[in-house]
Amino acid sequence: MVKTLLLARHKLRRPASTLGAIIAAVGLLFVSSSPMATFAQGASTSRQQLFFSAAQEFEVPESVLLALSYNESHWVSNAGMSNDGGYGLMDLRTYHSTVMSGRDGTTVTPAKQQASYYTLDQAAQLLRVSPAILKADDQQNVRGAAAVLAQDAKQLNSGNLPVDLGDWYSAVAQFSGAVNSASASSFANDVFTTIKGGISLTTPDGQVMNLPASPSVRPNIEGMSALEFKPTSMNPVKNISNSTPECPSTLNCRFISAFYGPDDPNDPTNYGNYDFANRPQDMQIKYIYIHDGEGSYDSIVNHFQDPSAYDSAQYVISSQGDITQMVRNKDVSWGVGNWNMNMHGINIEHAGFGAQGASWYTPAMYQASATLVRWLASTYHIPLDRQHILGHDNIMLRPAAGQWAQHWDPGPYWDWNYYMDLVKGKTPAQASADYAKTSVADFSLKKGDVVTISPNFATNQPLITDCQTGTCVTLPKQGANFVYLHTQPDTNAPFLTDPYLHSQATSDPYLYIDGPVGNTQDNDWGDKAPSGFKYVVADIRGDWTGVWYSGQIGWFYNPHGEGRTAHCGTSATLAPRRGLSSVPVYTLAYPEASAYPSTIPVQPQPTAYSIPAGQRYTTTGKAITSDYFYDWTWNYSAPDDHKIVVGNQKYYEITYNHHIGFVKVEDVDVTSN
Repeated sequence: MVKTLLLARHKLRRPASTLGAIIAAVGLLFVSSSPMATFAQGASTSRQQLFFSAAQEFEVPESVLLALSYNESHWVSNAGMSNDGGYGLMDLRTYHSTVMSGRDGTTVTPAKQQASYYTLDQAAQLLRVSPAILKADDQQNVRGAAAVLAQDAKQLNSGNLPVDLGDWYSAVAQFSGAVNSASASSFANDVFTTIKGGISLTTPDGQVMNLPASPSVRPNIEGMSALEFKPTSMNPVKNISNSTPECPSTLNCRFISAFYGPDDPNDPTNYGNYDFANRPQDMQIKYIYIHDGEGSYDSIVNHFQDPSAYDSAQYVISSQGDITQMVRNKDVSWGVGNWNMNMHGINIEHAGFGAQGASWYTPAMYQASATLVRWLASTYHIPLDRQHILGHDNIMLRPAAGQWAQHWDPGPYWDWNYYMDLVKGKTPAQASADYAKTSVADFSLKKGDVVTISPNFATNQPLITDCQTGTCVTLPKQGANFVYLHTQPDTNAPFLTDPYLHSQATSDPYLYIDGPVGNTQDNDWGDKAPSGFKYVVADIRGDWTGVWYSGQIGWFYNPHGEGRTAHCGTSATLAPRRGLSSVPVYTLAYPEASAYPSTIPVQPQPTAYSIPAGQRYTTTGKAITSDYFYDWTWNYSAPDDHKIVVGNQKYYEITYNHHIGFVKVEDVDVTSN
């Protein structure tokens, strides 16, 4: 996922009638009874009234405000900060002085954008309302956006507000915060496509929203020439913006290059947002990482074009199933905050917010993403399983003590069972039918068996809370992709507690976890076993199954029959070699110190956890060759720059907790399937 690292806007153009039909179909998802549907609770039109009132006050067309908000937030106020530093229904943006690099998990300070980018700051000045209120109050957030739009429209229209609806096009483009004219136009095109087709839906929190279609609207693009954009230093030698996308022919794909070049002209080591390579010839592509971008499709695409992002992905996918490729698959995108994992993976971002789920994760998105992943897996010989197709939340950060800062996307509402069925080639109907049978099988488990976590997504609706606003709230009920793990076989027993998650104070609302022990927060991955992951049974007590998880036993309710939340699985397993009291678990698989030439700094090999004697964990059973891609500068100016160091040290990948990790081959004994 992107989160913490800012993002912005873009979407594929379609004929208005086609996109309008798709949007209308997506709208049905909000009241559908399909496995991916959200669950509206009650109904209200109070949110709709906010747009009407702001439109009247600032003389901005209500349809412009509604369409812009729908494209940015789906009319749901995100609990915290979005990917581009934005807040609320209108995604009002402000500057954040530190972000986490998607390359290696380090903290960096991004350069500031033009003042026009920071719409929240502008709104605060225009309304004389504090930024804190604009972030949290829906009414003030919509008023703030209307005030900024009105100001921009006057500046672009000789001091006058536009009379015709289509003349608001340039002001909408300005509001996007895009880094170039093409992206700003694409954002405005999307907003006006929504205006043209209209949309009606009920949000997950029960708000009835309606944007009537305006089929006769004609966007006026003449004012675009007045917009100013901050110049970037894209390396002209390496500029590949006109490349053909690497996609199956059945998908609607385009290619727009992520930024590549220096962020500081005096420091060639300070650059973004990805690295040139020659995969798979120089490094094997072994994994595919599934993200949500904590924002809109448009915002993610624009973010990766921003020199200050320090973040990227190979692909970005919209709720309508449109795809933008931004980094060639031979190159290394900066996605998961773990350089070793980035070296060997393909990052795929999806529009949406982890705390909202199905209002963004549509059937069209699942199908497009699964088709792409199946094609990528075939191309690069990647196994179609959850040991190789991973969420961002399944990857450890490189620094051992920094696990608390790892992102948790795509979150609890990504339907892994349905998605993996599609990835394996099942039709949507076949994948949906599996809900009726995945948890029915009755069997007897014993210690040492392997179980695959597989709750029925449609009916598995546990209590989940979100605390990104500073106040913890219960999220609307919808299907979830995990089971809670307790310290004892009892629903009243405490949840498991990860030693890193509750030990750090953070001002980032996306990462903040309330309290010292495991809880129901959506971002507390330390007490959740995700769908598709395999664990070794440590004990059985009645309807409760205990598995080895993060150095302890995690208990989950797993009754016989329809309520079964896990089924028998097969996997190689491993345990500490006889005579060892415990073995370290590493966050990545780097070479031994002797493998590095004198020109390349030896990379630390962080250990995050350990496996005590007597415990067993699942593994792919295939020894992994250690390697390190040394790419120190953007212009290849350091000695041995862009050299790959290959070591003799071998590792096994294991499923340790909510994350995968690595152990040294010589430390463990492996038992086959």
